[in-house]
Amino acid sequence: MSGSIIFINLAGAVALLLWATRMVRTGIERAYGEVLRERMRSALSNPFKAAVAGFFLAIALQSATAVALIVSGFTASGYVAATIGISALLGADLGSAFVTRILRRDLSLLVPIFLIAGTIAYRTTARRWQEMGRIFFGLGLLLLSLRLIGEASQPLKDSHVLPIIMGYLEQDWVTAFALAALLAWLFHSSVATILLLASLASHGLVPPVLIIPFVLGVNFGGAVIGAMLTRGDEKAARIVPLGNVLIRGFGMVFALALQLVWKFDLTVHFATPADAIVWLHVAANAIVMVLGLPFAGTVAGLLDKWIADPKKDDGEEMTQLSALNPSDLTNPPRALDNATREIIGMCDRIEVMLTRIFDAFLHPDEPQMKQIERLDDSVDRFNREIKLYLAKIAAGDLNADAARRQQELIEATINLEQVGDIISQSMLIKARKKQARGASFSEQGLKELTTMHQRVVRNARLAFNLIVNRDLDHARQLVAEKEIVREMVRNSEENHIRRLGGNVTSIDSSSIHIDTMRDLKEINSLLVSIAYPVLAQAGQLRTSRLL
Repeated sequence: MSGSIIFINLAGAVALLLWATRMVRTGIERAYGEVLRERMRSALSNPFKAAVAGFFLAIALQSATAVALIVSGFTASGYVAATIGISALLGADLGSAFVTRILRRDLSLLVPIFLIAGTIAYRTTARRWQEMGRIFFGLGLLLLSLRLIGEASQPLKDSHVLPIIMGYLEQDWVTAFALAALLAWLFHSSVATILLLASLASHGLVPPVLIIPFVLGVNFGGAVIGAMLTRGDEKAARIVPLGNVLIRGFGMVFALALQLVWKFDLTVHFATPADAIVWLHVAANAIVMVLGLPFAGTVAGLLDKWIADPKKDDGEEMTQLSALNPSDLTNPPRALDNATREIIGMCDRIEVMLTRIFDAFLHPDEPQMKQIERLDDSVDRFNREIKLYLAKIAAGDLNADAARRQQELIEATINLEQVGDIISQSMLIKARKKQARGASFSEQGLKELTTMHQRVVRNARLAFNLIVNRDLDHARQLVAEKEIVREMVRNSEENHIRRLGGNVTSIDSSSIHIDTMRDLKEINSLLVSIAYPVLAQAGQLRTSRLL
């Protein structure tokens, strides 16, 4: 078999592994993303708990990088301190490594079972079951890809080039380390890279002396991924992944230096080279976590001093650049795309406002409340500039589809601006009123409000995505949420009236509770309206609710 055919087969198997890993992760994020985020957020109270939470979340998502992005977002939003965020990532690194140990077991019998279960689940009409089908099918493809990698790599035993490359790397461990780090960064997955190396090692294609440099390099490259993906974010979001690079990366470089001096041979301790790769990967991350947790606070403090502060808060424009390029007004399709990009920036601010307003109810903080007000000013500016920009597009140059899209964007912008007003001019006032009265929600009332808020936040993200992807299934799902939220408000009000019989806590916060539920309901209705044009264009929107 020629070298090119071997490479194509191996590349295809690796591509399937990467795609399957992504399929599983997206399925879990869509089905259980909000639950995982909320539980993760509630667990980030101290470094040890944060590390444990990061460990389990990385196992669920099969990716430490995904955890890095989630925790960086929490840190940027002020939910957790950078020290806690770095601790969570150290735990996530170990969780990601543990995933490779699970997947290296002989699970070939599960391939057809997962594929069949995934197909059946995906063919149902329930959205949650469809996402479960995505997860099962992705797991089946993932295990199948590991088998294909093994089969594709077998002919490499007879390769004349591979021994030359490996022979050189055996003499240059630093290059081997750098090559493995580059491979992990290119794959954007240390899990996939370790599984590939383990599969190659099981066929005798990885020399024992390269196991340690390769594994250490993969871990260094895996740490860099999160830092690269957040390099354009604000300072608070960058501290966490960079802290992980300093601790995990320094640990791997230090371990490589020890290997250059002492030249450990791990193969004598394991049955196969593949086992040595996987267990070294787990052990390296476990050691880094244990030794690194005590230094998380020190690293966070150093990075806070070293990283340049843009000296902007969330209420100001994150950048003076705007997608609303006046020169594109003569090209309507491009101008509409520009407006869509600008609306996404508006959505980002709305999401921050919607997320933080609930914290203002639970933990009143005047600087945070002022920040919400500044965000609303920013949303108002977006609304004004986007509408003026869309109005300048020459109507005579628009075809029917473009004219309809122009109107949809204007309506979406208006609705988003109204959402911002409800948060800043209604909900924020209630938060201050609750603080002034010293009132508190009853345990059941708080649970109802929390559930309602989480659902509206999830619907907001779905609506924001719909502005870009115009997915019909997502539009139907979003519109279905309107009746669900209406029923939640109705049940909450009935329960609240019953609690007023003797619960002093409910009496003190009665009007705030009911009005907040109705504010969230109104916000949800405005967000749902973003789906109407998509359904109308597909002929799936009734003109009236009346029978």
